[in-house]
Amino acid sequence: MRRRSSARGGLLGLLVVCCFLQPLTHADEHNHIYERRDEVVLWMNTVGPYHNRQETYTYFTLPFCHGPKESIAHHHETLSEALQGIELTIGGMDIEFRENTPKQEYCSIDLTDAAYKAFVYAVKNQYWYQMYIDDLPIWGVVGEVGEPNGDTYYMYTHKKFDIGYNGKQIVDVNLTSEGKTQLKPGISIPVTYEVNWKKSNIKFEDRFDKYLDPTFFQHRIHWFSIFNSFMMVIFLVGLVSMILMRTLRKDYARYSKDEEIDDMERDLGDEYGWKQVHGDVFRPANHPILFSAFIGAGYQITVVVLSVIIFAILGELYTERGSMLSTTIFVYAITSPVNGYCGGGLYARMGGRVWIKQMLLSAFLIPGIVCGTAFFINFIAMYYHASRAIPFGSMVAVTCICIFIILPLTLVGTILGRNLAGTPDAPCRVNAVPRPIPEKKWFMEPFVIIMLGGILPFGSIFIEMYFIFTSFWAYKIYYVYGFMLLVFIILMIVTVCVTIVCTYFLLNAEDYRWQWTSFLAAASTSAYVYLYSFYYFFFKTKMYGLFQTAFYFGYMALFSLALGIMCGTVGYMGTSAFVRKIYSTVKID
Repeated sequence: MRRRSSARGGLLGLLVVCCFLQPLTHADEHNHIYERRDEVVLWMNTVGPYHNRQETYTYFTLPFCHGPKESIAHHHETLSEALQGIELTIGGMDIEFRENTPKQEYCSIDLTDAAYKAFVYAVKNQYWYQMYIDDLPIWGVVGEVGEPNGDTYYMYTHKKFDIGYNGKQIVDVNLTSEGKTQLKPGISIPVTYEVNWKKSNIKFEDRFDKYLDPTFFQHRIHWFSIFNSFMMVIFLVGLVSMILMRTLRKDYARYSKDEEIDDMERDLGDEYGWKQVHGDVFRPANHPILFSAFIGAGYQITVVVLSVIIFAILGELYTERGSMLSTTIFVYAITSPVNGYCGGGLYARMGGRVWIKQMLLSAFLIPGIVCGTAFFINFIAMYYHASRAIPFGSMVAVTCICIFIILPLTLVGTILGRNLAGTPDAPCRVNAVPRPIPEKKWFMEPFVIIMLGGILPFGSIFIEMYFIFTSFWAYKIYYVYGFMLLVFIILMIVTVCVTIVCTYFLLNAEDYRWQWTSFLAAASTSAYVYLYSFYYFFFKTKMYGLFQTAFYFGYMALFSLALGIMCGTVGYMGTSAFVRKIYSTVKID
């Protein structure tokens, strides 16, 4: 990751560089400082259909010609760029800082039958290409279909670059595609370019602002959705507090009165509800290894999401190519002790003995699922020769991060968790024999509670999901991370409140299986998000084909799974605190 000149992004960039042991370079593009006549590199990135942003191919997949310049003074590629399908190659154009280049030919394209068909296909499907100059993205269109019959095809053969500079820094880049030339088999098309340098008053820190879309992301609907979710939080918290406090107060009064009654009369009395299961409520959850692994991973994901959002707000990560993914990988790796500590401690409190197995599952649960899905999609990308195919070297790098960074740190966290937080501390004694669960109304069954538990949390983030999906699957750059932080906090509060209510109803029905129910009731939010992704795919995108479908639904499944584990963990955390509170207050005979 390159070092930015601003102080806010510099520290975070340095941390990511150190994490992945990238070579320290001092070339112009890395510090964004140029002297007159310094080399300015035009990077060719990808080409693909406009309506399918994620279906991209390397720039020279189309039979474009290459300029005479064969080498540059510096070159690099980060791990995050490779994982995102960013494959930078030089175009062969000679560009020097503050030196105008008049219109000149730099190469020519020989339209063989194969080249002609490739360009016609690209023009028909509205292919765009992306390039970079000093980390600033540039987009251009390959060509256009002739009018009115639509049986002639034209290609733009002249690239006009207008580059703005402020002092020794590049602050603005514009590309104008000109030179419309009709495509015909067997001809040779000269390709030209020109470069015009203009002094600009744009500050370097503000040079990325022109790529943002405030009218879309700061629309009144966005503000209204935040306000609506905030009012939902106030109402829900007030309702939960009122209902639970009044109900629990009555329960406390009923359970505490008539202390003179002997034990036999008390047992034969008409007591019912959540106190009846006090001897089973702290019984270990079924499948404790899997449960503790989910909880440990959920703690880690929550910390990662919160940290990355804060870094994005402070460091404006969206302005640096690949920096968001680099930061996420870095933060996930260094927070592995959180996973081990929380998951290992919970497993020890449940009386688990095979802690090494639990630690391994906890460490590789998320990386294994992510890598498995990514590798499956990778095979499809390789079949289509798409730039989204992950290079073998990047696969090895990710594997090394999992084995040599994530696993040892998770082990350290697990040992600390077992020794510092692994002592059972349930406020109630657990009965040796599980209490039979009585029959109850259908709407009190755990499955129904789980399905209903995710509706309100999903409602609180519904609008934000649209903006996030649009930024990822369309040509929008998401930059309103302050909104995301507010929505994140609102989601956590709503999830905790809803899960507490669901758990109270379950315990009142004398069903003590609250651990998995609370986790899954909160995690069911992800199911509604994934269902919403189907609607978005069919009605908001124009994607088609096996590669696009597999890529979309594969990575949306990963997104929904991570969201579900995070919400499930937060719901379990809040519910656990609530359950411990009510059972530590009630007098148990």
